[in-house]
Amino acid sequence: MEIRTMTNEELEVRIAEIEKAMTAEDADLDALSAEMTEIEARKAELATAEAARQAEARKIAEGEIPGKKIEERKENKTMTNMEIRNSAEYVRAFANYVRTGNDAECRALLTENATGGTVPVPEFVEAIIHTAWQQNEILNRVTKSFLKGNVKVGFEISATDAAIHTEGGNPVTEENLVLGIANLVPQTIKKWISVSDEVLDLDDGDFLRYIYSEIAYKIADKLVGMIIAALLGQTTAGSASVPAGYTIANGAASTAQIVNARAYLSDEARDPVLLMDKATEAAIKASALSAGFGYDPFDGMRVYTHSALAGHIVLVDLGSVQVNFPAGENVQFKFDELTLATSDLVRIIGRLPAAVAVVKPRQSVNVTLAS
Repeated sequence: MEIRTMTNEELEVRIAEIEKAMTAEDADLDALSAEMTEIEARKAELATAEAARQAEARKIAEGEIPGKKIEERKENKTMTNMEIRNSAEYVRAFANYVRTGNDAECRALLTENATGGTVPVPEFVEAIIHTAWQQNEILNRVTKSFLKGNVKVGFEISATDAAIHTEGGNPVTEENLVLGIANLVPQTIKKWISVSDEVLDLDDGDFLRYIYSEIAYKIADKLVGMIIAALLGQTTAGSASVPAGYTIANGAASTAQIVNARAYLSDEARDPVLLMDKATEAAIKASALSAGFGYDPFDGMRVYTHSALAGHIVLVDLGSVQVNFPAGENVQFKFDELTLATSDLVRIIGRLPAAVAVVKPRQSVNVTLAS
């Protein structure tokens, strides 16, 4: 079944299958992670459609759409966890959980897995988190995994080429293969904000959107910073734990530099992009305009900017970077109403465990710009 036609229940089943498949020794992490990205996009699409349906239902119930009437459901049935998560009662209970740190009301509403584990977020909140990831193109292009604990990924340091064996000739020599291991150790990204009593008094849905949108954006930006740090930490020689990435010192912010840098990429770098800060991007564009270039100064590649890239141009296939979310992509919350109580403020702390590492060699070129 194609992902774009799956229901939420079918998507949850497939997610469980993928998580199990990722633990296999011969797991194709790239393919499984790509499928997981498609699944998250489908879940966000379904959440948006459900939110629109509920909005229309509220309008009909309040008489804003004349001539229509919501049919009362007389059928009694047991709601699934997914249906409960999208109900007004659960949204209200989850908002109270974020406000107070007490998840008892959420657990009381769940019909399955009511004790232990992590309280699931309402589906529209999941969509906010996934939108934050998808709108950030750097995060959207990396390889993602969802494996518990530390993750070790092998990569090639060096290897001899294949050889032709002539009939009757000397036997070919055994391949000399040297492997390294990239170790993805989770770190907890935290972001806390203090909110006033007025914010706490917002409508439950508006309150959750405000909190999750703010914290999700900041955490996503920090993750991008970790990705950039991993790329800038590569060297031409590489090491037993960090794959090699070509470096150019005292380079120029020019189209010629970008074209020449592409020659150092491995053949396995299928979809390279350019990372730089906005000032460097503007300088290259201005230089191209003044020289009257009749072609794209970035050689047809997409450009993504971040302030952490000041003084650098990084040419990279971002699929060579892996981000592992051992507890999933959802932000976890802690609530502190005592520390800032004298100021009538409440501290809400968001946390997300994640690990970042470059896992494929020779798929990046770091140009350190001349000052």
